[in-house]
Amino acid sequence: MSDPRATHYVAPLPAETVAVDVVRISEKPSNLWRDAWADMRRRPMFWISLVIVFVVLLMAVWPTLFTQTPPNNDCQLENSNGGPTAGHPLGFTFQGCDIYARTVWGARTSLSVGLLATAIGAIIGLVMGALAGFYGGWLDAILSRIGDIFFSLPYILAAVVVMSVLAQYKNVFVLAFAIGGFAWASTARVVRAEVLRVRQADFVMASRALGKSRFGTLVSHVIPNAIAPLLVVTTLSLAAAIVAEASLSFLGVGLGSDTMSWGNDISQAQQSLRVAPMALIYPSIALSVTVLAFIMLGELVRDALDPRARARR
Repeated sequence: MSDPRATHYVAPLPAETVAVDVVRISEKPSNLWRDAWADMRRRPMFWISLVIVFVVLLMAVWPTLFTQTPPNNDCQLENSNGGPTAGHPLGFTFQGCDIYARTVWGARTSLSVGLLATAIGAIIGLVMGALAGFYGGWLDAILSRIGDIFFSLPYILAAVVVMSVLAQYKNVFVLAFAIGGFAWASTARVVRAEVLRVRQADFVMASRALGKSRFGTLVSHVIPNAIAPLLVVTTLSLAAAIVAEASLSFLGVGLGSDTMSWGNDISQAQQSLRVAPMALIYPSIALSVTVLAFIMLGELVRDALDPRARARR
């Protein structure tokens, strides 16, 4: 009589055991910023725009690295509207100043106004948007209506009025405040929308359950997790602020005519446009390339921080 117990076949184990569901502790966990960096560094336009931005920043911080010619002290009328010569590769302006030296030194003023105006607009927009989105209620209604008022005002026109009233106090800080103080409304809208999304997260509820105050939760948890759209808006706003400074200087309500900036050089060169157009073209090219670099960088950062945009590529 056969054994009633069934015979089971057991397959031999392989020499090397394969771990199926083992968590690799040594690998760094993925997050939004690491994925964004991995996406951006594979795109050539990111490196091109980054190099341009770095060169322009270096020109603003250390202009003597690019030219040893004084931009104002070496102006001679016999060189008026002159062409390129040895040591002066771009020729001369109507006043006989070196175009290349003025273009290099003009980056300092344009970048300084752009960075300060962007910082002012970003700080005001962050505070207004974060408070409105997190607390809601009557505070959201008041701050949103204030934002709507500023959003309806063209900040270029508002800056013209401010600089006309404060004509005796024309300097980099006043011009930056005139631009950034009226250009924060769009930043506040973006921050408010992101804070409204983040405040519904579980970690915000956990922070409140652990006894942390609402303001402490906003500062330590909500704002750090809502900062990504602000970074994108700030990068694009910097390009707009540089254009605003050049526009105001071109109109004669920006910085004084004795201040070196791309807008002033473009404004002064228009009187000799027909006989010496290069005095206007070179600072215009510097302005256009700089603005284009910041716009490209902002667009790339926006796409990299958007998982859906990364998935579509």
